[in-house]
Amino acid sequence: MKSISAYIREERIPFVQKALEKEGIFGMTLRGVVGRGDQKGITHQYRGGIFAKDLLPKVRMDVVVPDIMEERIVQAIRTNALTGKPGDGRIFVIDVEQSVRVRTNEVEA
Repeated sequence: MKSISAYIREERIPFVQKALEKEGIFGMTLRGVVGRGDQKGITHQYRGGIFAKDLLPKVRMDVVVPDIMEERIVQAIRTNALTGKPGDGRIFVIDVEQSVRVRTNEVEA
């Protein structure tokens, strides 16, 4: 199994969610995060002054998928999160050794 963590723009969540549902992935965890990457934040002009916003809001989406679905899911996230602008996000893939369902004690390796 693979754990896929994607840091993407908030406004792209509905598009990514719909793409994952088409691939048969319904379970996911979302959490709001702030951070910055190569774009180093953005600057705004407000009432004649310029201020820098260093940390930008993103959403971290976590899904766990079978090994054989890894490439398709990464591609679905990438395609649907893409705007072509700096700050589109990042995707990380990590191996999962085992999963235990709390309710039934079912172990999946």
